[in-house]
Amino acid sequence: MVNTAANAAERTIEGPSLTLTRRLRARPEKVFAAWTQAEQLVQWFGPPNMKPATLSAELDVRAGGRYRISFTRDDGEYFEAGGIYREVVPNERLVFTWAWHSTPERESLVTITLKPDSAGTLMIFHHAQFFDETARDNHQRGWSSFFDKLESFVA
Repeated sequence: MVNTAANAAERTIEGPSLTLTRRLRARPEKVFAAWTQAEQLVQWFGPPNMKPATLSAELDVRAGGRYRISFTRDDGEYFEAGGIYREVVPNERLVFTWAWHSTPERESLVTITLKPDSAGTLMIFHHAQFFDETARDNHQRGWSSFFDKLESFVA
């Protein structure tokens, strides 16, 4: 009986997830820096409909460190996301929690794995524990557009 309840709780916690894979024309070191150095992150992160010069990033990249990223869309709506780094393996792996300031109770988990590839880096991006399928689908669209910008930035 206890196991059944625990298994049901685990399934509820897991929620929908998504995995996006990109081959980037840059070494893992360069891709890792694009994710972990605020001055680089602000050059590629954010949606296409973002007001220029509104993107801000504060990153304390170490296990237990916090980050905060914010921007304003063209329509004036303000967005802020943040979380805690759970695991940091330079040039290989980055794991952090993710939550929008408007819905802090909807915390999800991002795992980025970087693997050397003949042409540069294979980036495997896994975002798990979404609240529901709609949240997953919205994030999939957002991350895909962000990664188009990342691809150009590191190339």
